[in-house]
Amino acid sequence: MNPHTKLISYLSLLLGTTITISSNHWMMAWTGLEINTLAIIPLISKSHHPRAIEATIKYFLVQATASTLMLFSSMTNAWFTGQWDITQLTHPTSCLLLTAAIAMKLGLVPFHFWFPEVLQGSPMTTALLLATMMKFPPITILFMTSHMLNPLLLTSMAIASAALGGWMGLNQTQIRKILAFSSISHLGWMAIIIIYNPKLTLLTFYLYSLMTITTFLTLNTTKTLKLSTMMTSWTKTPMLNATLMLTLLSLAGLPPLTGFLPKWLIIQELTKQEMTVMATIITMLSLLGLFFYLRLAYHSTITLPPNPTNHMKQWHIHKPTTPQIAILTSLSTLLLPLSPMILTTT
Repeated sequence: MNPHTKLISYLSLLLGTTITISSNHWMMAWTGLEINTLAIIPLISKSHHPRAIEATIKYFLVQATASTLMLFSSMTNAWFTGQWDITQLTHPTSCLLLTAAIAMKLGLVPFHFWFPEVLQGSPMTTALLLATMMKFPPITILFMTSHMLNPLLLTSMAIASAALGGWMGLNQTQIRKILAFSSISHLGWMAIIIIYNPKLTLLTFYLYSLMTITTFLTLNTTKTLKLSTMMTSWTKTPMLNATLMLTLLSLAGLPPLTGFLPKWLIIQELTKQEMTVMATIITMLSLLGLFFYLRLAYHSTITLPPNPTNHMKQWHIHKPTTPQIAILTSLSTLLLPLSPMILTTT
């Protein structure tokens, strides 16, 4: 891919995200989302592989539909109330349409169908952007309109996302698909709490992004795309694989790692809101996710490869481990003791 084209795409992504998260008017938020969609398309399709082209078309159609729904929602609200301000979304129909549009943008159940396929068809770095940065503008819109959304609808979608993300990830062998279902499951945790404590949703998203970025960068360094290649990657970078195991367990939400903090706080907040049953259900569903994270961790560090393997072993890696991965891994695993400081800053 031409370096100038890549630079323009990345700058457009930054511009679109900045416009959306800083806007108060619906049209500006919509413009930022459209810039984001158009900027990521060349990055998804840059390999020109049929799977990449298929992923690009799926992504474009879903995002265009979601943007249209969001525009229709804001226009309906403006028609009835005369308000174009994002925080003044008061009409019930507009709230339902917006929830559907943002769920489609994020990949929440029942609008999740595109996300694993698009992630599987994208290069690893683009999949990283799709799983983290591209979710930030829609979550910001949810954050600004959270006081007007339907609690029953969002809770139902959140429980369904946590369940489906766990179930569907169990039998996958492709790493990107597993991480896609992991993302859907984490979105369920974010959606269930956004009405009661929107800041906690943002904290959960930041920590999820931190752990996902670490995982993707580590897998990109070891050139691991599926479980069978993960079994032989320990020969190339044993230390990196050991830290990858810790990051995956942190994503699963095991104490005393960083990923335990958002789950702990969400369960505490749900209990305060007298939603103990929902807290119990979503906690039980997170055990499904724990199973496939343990499976990944098992493959990355404990399983010896079958003898002989289908491809040539690489006994060393040409790309050195970067300081960024070391810093991100430390943050992904060791932030739990700093939770009082994190809570005071949010």
